[in-house]
Amino acid sequence: MGVEPILFGTFNTVFMICLVTVTLYPFLNTIAISLNEGNDTIRGGIYLWPREWTIQNYKAVFASGTIIPAFWVSVARTVLSTILNLFLTTMLAYTLSRKEYVFRKQITFVFVLTMYFSAGLIPNYFLIKDLHLLNSFWVYVIPSMVSAFNMIVIRTYIGSLHESLMESARIDGAGEFTIFMRVVFPLCKPVLATIALFVAVGAWNSWFDAFIYTSSRQNLSTLQYELMKLISSSMNANSDPSVVNGAGVTAESTGSMVTPMSIRAAVTIVASVPILLVYPFMQKYFVVGMNVGSVKE
Repeated sequence: MGVEPILFGTFNTVFMICLVTVTLYPFLNTIAISLNEGNDTIRGGIYLWPREWTIQNYKAVFASGTIIPAFWVSVARTVLSTILNLFLTTMLAYTLSRKEYVFRKQITFVFVLTMYFSAGLIPNYFLIKDLHLLNSFWVYVIPSMVSAFNMIVIRTYIGSLHESLMESARIDGAGEFTIFMRVVFPLCKPVLATIALFVAVGAWNSWFDAFIYTSSRQNLSTLQYELMKLISSSMNANSDPSVVNGAGVTAESTGSMVTPMSIRAAVTIVASVPILLVYPFMQKYFVVGMNVGSVKE
């Protein structure tokens, strides 16, 4: 074995270790802070291991009793938004990818325009109001059912599929919807997994629509909105640092002092872990294409 492979292997290993360290350190540091006693955290010096172990920060996050219901609202919103967005956007992308469709260029142009121009917050609010979606769960789902950017990505992927697959299905008597469901949709798994992750993360992290459209109904509050309120109350400069306003959390109720920094770390972990658990199930589709070997050259 020559010297060059050894040098390359050593450099590659060192580089990847450094990359993994830089990537994981902020998350591990946040976990350490979230598990450290709030008063002690103010002193600093917390890196990868808590100095004063405690779970009081998490007790403070869940003390209000609104986090668990908001969590299930966020789960329902994320699941429905992802499924409907994938199905409807893929159906639209397949339609606009057909060269025989006369108006595909005009409709694509209209969708592209929406990526550059927006009516603004106030017109959108009145639109939602006129659609009777205010204080409704469906305000989280219906406006996000179709995405112009996702449509363009999926349409490009569908355009890379072999046309002979669709032609074979037509010869066998399949209609367009059957071709879409039986041929195109299964072959789009790699790009759909990627788009699903984008849509799910966006729906999971969204809180502004809950603030604008459903803030008057506590039972429709999302996890991110509740956590945002918790962080805002903990950062209130006029409040007692031992009290998280709005959550009813005090040093007496938790048995330990919580601080804005420790609460913020605990909130970050609570908000991040559920969506991080989804990634391993989609990772394999990012690289491996489902259409490899489907047509013999």
